[in-house]
Amino acid sequence: MRVLVVTAVPVERDAVTRASGAADEVSVHRVPGAEIHRAGPFDVLAGGAGPAAAAASAAFALAADRYDLVISAGIGGGFSGVAPVGSLVVAGRIGVADLGAETSAGFAPVTELGFGRVWHFPPRSLVKAVVAATRAATGDILTVSTVTGSAGRAAALLAAHPGAVAEAMEGFGVAEAAERLGVPVLEIRAVSNAVGPRDRDAWRIGDALAALTEAFGKLTPVLEGWIHHDRHDA
Repeated sequence: MRVLVVTAVPVERDAVTRASGAADEVSVHRVPGAEIHRAGPFDVLAGGAGPAAAAASAAFALAADRYDLVISAGIGGGFSGVAPVGSLVVAGRIGVADLGAETSAGFAPVTELGFGRVWHFPPRSLVKAVVAATRAATGDILTVSTVTGSAGRAAALLAAHPGAVAEAMEGFGVAEAAERLGVPVLEIRAVSNAVGPRDRDAWRIGDALAALTEAFGKLTPVLEGWIHHDRHDA
């Protein structure tokens, strides 16, 4: 089993690799455009913040090797009432919230302009298995290029996407790269802060990173079972 995990920054990458063993058991491999940290079945790279950097780094890694699955992982903001700080969320759908155009009637997603896409769909059987193993919440994880910083923007996102549980900045980019190479994709986020007004004092980044490590510690048998037995039933 080979799984590519794409995070935004090194502290998220290291939180994932810690789940598979000691630091001296992690090997580093460089491919054009990406540095892969290999720990157990996971090849983990810190691809950069935002959907463009994530898509580019994921594409380089996917072009350099063969993978059974790609996971976009890291910390993110959770919507109040469904994904509290410290919890874990798994995407039932990976969406992009701000790709489109402003019109006189409001925001129009790119699909209403006649091209592109705004959703990617992780395999349902895999989402179900991961949620059962990690006790995560599931729903739509929204990719944004500008992180929400006000109550008004948070309310607008929920009004447009009532199934949203979290927002982050990379999932849709990773999914775009994976889809082009026909590799299934999953997104997992540990919630470090509430979506809404920015209050750095209330963020719990350390707790979220610990939750991410704990989640990946539970994933290996789940992913092996899905890849070898359930993948074609997704």
